[in-house]
Amino acid sequence: MHVLKAFQFRLKPAPFQSKLLSEYAGCARFVYNKALFPKFRKKGLHDSFRFPDPDQRKLILNTNIIKLPKIGWIAYYKSQEVIGQIKNVTLSRKGKHWYMSIQTHQTLVDPVHTSQDMVGIDMGITHFATLSNGTHVPALNSFKTLQTKLKQQQRRLSKRKKGSSNFKKQAQKVRNVYSKIANVRKDYLHKLTTQLSKSHATIVLEDLKVANMSQSAKGTKDKPGRYVKAKSGLNRSILDQGWYEFKRQLTYKQLWRGGKVVMIPANHTSQQCSQCGHICSLNRQSQSVFMCQACNHSSNADINAAKNILAAGHAVIACGETLRPAVRQKSKLKAGSTKQEPSQAKRLVA
Repeated sequence: MHVLKAFQFRLKPAPFQSKLLSEYAGCARFVYNKALFPKFRKKGLHDSFRFPDPDQRKLILNTNIIKLPKIGWIAYYKSQEVIGQIKNVTLSRKGKHWYMSIQTHQTLVDPVHTSQDMVGIDMGITHFATLSNGTHVPALNSFKTLQTKLKQQQRRLSKRKKGSSNFKKQAQKVRNVYSKIANVRKDYLHKLTTQLSKSHATIVLEDLKVANMSQSAKGTKDKPGRYVKAKSGLNRSILDQGWYEFKRQLTYKQLWRGGKVVMIPANHTSQQCSQCGHICSLNRQSQSVFMCQACNHSSNADINAAKNILAAGHAVIACGETLRPAVRQKSKLKAGSTKQEPSQAKRLVA
């Protein structure tokens, strides 16, 4: 198995080196804009450049220094060992700090996961994730935590004259807050996905369409939407979780360890009873309470959904189909009506 892996470190440049890094990034941006017309890079945004030639840099692995052309020896915070054959080095600025990303190549024997456990995970907002074994993972909400500070910095920016030195300094402070939000979220997701990947050989997730889930409810001028403010808050909470990044990290970490991630459709996982398979919108009593209208099974709603996700994952592995086992016909019970007897369960046919 061929593995391309990146090791990222924060640099510790001297003041004159920070200036050199900015100049180098400016030269790279100038060449990029001259050669490419569709979308130009702006000064101060996403500054980065790469040294693709192995002869262009000299890395001392047992210390915390690296030698780069025109810049010289520069120190960095060494948080881990660099493993594999170094292919290239990319330097980028995020907020007020410079980072170095070292890409390596390794050829490994196909790994075998040390665990045989399989788990289903239900993604949410109140809890970031709920596992089918009953474990709740708390939500971090890094944007919500720093939202007040971000508003303060943005309000100050609005009072500065655009293009002035004070405007540029304040704009950098706003970018620093955004960078901190992203770093806090990324650190949380990396620690969580590493723990899950080490503990479970197979992880089953819903194939959530985040773009569709976070669409605006404003509507049009002729047909304005309803509950726009509430939907806007819900959209912020959904995007604050980082569900796509969570799935992305789990996928490649499972590949490295010999495990796998199974994706299943998200339809009715929160309305289906994990005991009898009955589907009804009234089964979900509230955000946290699930009460089956057919068999009276009671459970935490998120744990019930995680168990349905796990069962669907077993069905996909066994039959190669994106179907759920023992799904009863969807009930059309309305509020105030009497319970109906469960219909004959639909079984999977291999």
